[in-house]
This record gives sequence, structure tokens and C-alpha cells, in this order.
Amino acid sequence: MPTILAETKTYFPHFKIGGAVEDLGGEALDRLFLAYPQTKTYFPHIDLHPGSAQIKAHGKKVAAALVEACNHIDDIAGALSKLSDLHAQKLRVDPVNFKLLGHCFLVVVAAHHPSLLTPEVHASLDKFLCAVGNVLTAKYR
Repeated sequence: MPTILAETKTYFPHFKIGGAVEDLGGEALDRLFLAYPQTKTYFPHIDLHPGSAQIKAHGKKVAAALVEACNHIDDIAGALSKLSDLHAQKLRVDPVNFKLLGHCFLVVVAAHHPSLLTPEVHASLDKFLCAVGNVLTAKYR
């Protein structure tokens, strides 16, 4: 994983989407729930209609976790340890859902920022999202 993260550090300074990352998180969740309806089972307590305030609020949490991981790229596991515990031990989220959400996030970024998503940045962001997913599923074992 160190090579992946070193590559990610090379491209992330050029990949700034600012405050919009919060909106992208909500839109990625909308896309996740529409494309993979089975993922809705973990959210029976919120309004799952596209663009709902609750999806946007959870999207902000997703975005905050990604920003936290990016800010601690050398220690993603440490930065997301509590979140990993929550998803593995309490929520028991199916690990494949992290991969699906990562893919949806990439699609949303590509739709909104096509000029930023060069092939190198795309590959780097994909590897970063995979690394985050791996950290979040590591405590399932």
C-alpha cells in the first residue's frame, strides 16, 4: 500500500474540489441507492429519496471521512479506526458496499469535474478510495 499512497500524494494537491466534496458525498449516496437498491437496508431510519436532507447530511459525513483519510494519508487506518469499528462491529455493513460507494463517488466526481479527472488522477483517486475501503473492512476479519 505505500506505493499507492505515495502516488496518491503526488496527485491530490492538484485535485481540489473544495467545499463541493460535501455535495458530492450526498450525490454519491443517491447514486448508490439508485444503482444498488440492496444498500438501502442499512438506512431504514432515513428518507432515501434522492436529494433528501438526510442523505445530504450522511453524504457530509462520508465526505468528512474521506477528507480525514486524505489529511492522514500516511495513517488512514489510524485516522479511520473508530469509523472502522463502527461499521464492522456495530452496523455490520456488507464490506462490498464500500467498493460500490467508492465507484459511485468516482462517477460523481467525473460528472462534475471532468477536466480535473485526468487518467492519472482517476487511477490515484480510485486507489485511494480502495485503500479507504480496505481500512474500513479490515476489522471484519
